[in-house]
Amino acid sequence: MFGTQTLGVQAYARIGLETGVAASNPHQLIVMLYDGALTACRSALVRLQSQDLGQKSADLSKAIIIIENGLRQSLDKEAGGSLADSLDSLYGYMVDKLFRANLDNDRAAIEEVIALLADIRGAWLAIATPAMPASGLAAYAAPSTANAPFRA
Repeated sequence: MFGTQTLGVQAYARIGLETGVAASNPHQLIVMLYDGALTACRSALVRLQSQDLGQKSADLSKAIIIIENGLRQSLDKEAGGSLADSLDSLYGYMVDKLFRANLDNDRAAIEEVIALLADIRGAWLAIATPAMPASGLAAYAAPSTANAPFRA
């Protein structure tokens, strides 16, 4: 009965997310990655509480993918120096904690990662500059690097 309605809502949500990504600058994209990882971790806590262990695992896997393939891969270790190296280590720690939390159903480990992500997200928001255009990645890319991946 609600199947087609749910699919429609999911389609609109996906379009909204895709539109948000296309209209975001690199700084906003990183915030979106933090938000996605936080949402997945918080959802995992709810699933753990309700004993929906299959969905808990899916949520933690999503958070791990966002941290590993989004946040960690966006680091520019040349330009970022020791800060990028520290973040790389911290992201690795978070991935390990979430992996172990998934195996052991460890609520405290998930909460620890949530706290870390929230702190870094807050710091990331604090360094936002008002001059950053919201017109998308093209405003930051030189013509020769328009197709290059973003590196934080």
